[in-house]
Amino acid sequence: MFNNFLIAVLLAVFGTAFLAALYHHVRGTRARALLRGSYLDDCKALFDGGLKAVKPDGYPRISGTYRGHTFDLQAVSDTLNIRKLPTLWLLVTLPEPLPVKGTFDLMMRPRGIESFSKFAELPVQILTDARFPADCAIRTDNPQGLPPEDLIDRHLPLFRDDRAKELVIAPKGLRVVWLADEAHRGKYLIFRDAEMGQERFDPADLKPLLDYLIALREDVVATLGESAA
Repeated sequence: MFNNFLIAVLLAVFGTAFLAALYHHVRGTRARALLRGSYLDDCKALFDGGLKAVKPDGYPRISGTYRGHTFDLQAVSDTLNIRKLPTLWLLVTLPEPLPVKGTFDLMMRPRGIESFSKFAELPVQILTDARFPADCAIRTDNPQGLPPEDLIDRHLPLFRDDRAKELVIAPKGLRVVWLADEAHRGKYLIFRDAEMGQERFDPADLKPLLDYLIALREDVVATLGESAA
């Protein structure tokens, strides 16, 4: 009789503890999802107007006009690379046609599994020299249709920053990929917790990237002419 009562009490205690843990887990999951979805909200202040959508992975995509140019921003998580921490990339795109006849794609530290990029699909790899960062690779679909080397040289200093991952110059526009966040090493190694984007991206870090793409576009147009490919 006493044993049955003790078992009932223990079951009630464990059941209450389980329900409390489940409640806090669900509540925490919802809170993290809200933070993830608002990751780019502070950056909207840089734009005139614009749109926002939350993608199936919970990270946002926004667009808006800055200095007369319409930009597209995406936060993209990368958890495929088992040899490094999960990463959150920021894709900053200026989708305005350019007078180039091929795609120039510079990728820092390529591993062949960059899910956010079509770098690996481009058929031709270009040999790099001392002008370029030592750990970069360049691919294209038209080696004869690329911007002049001196034009590229003028815009390479951005890649002295370790957060710069990719630069795309293509007939349809420009893109820079930037390291926005990484999973916490301790939490990931011990608990496999890959949560990222819990602190909003700083507009002060975004503005130089927007200005960089505008300056690059102006340089391409001034050098090659107004007509698009």
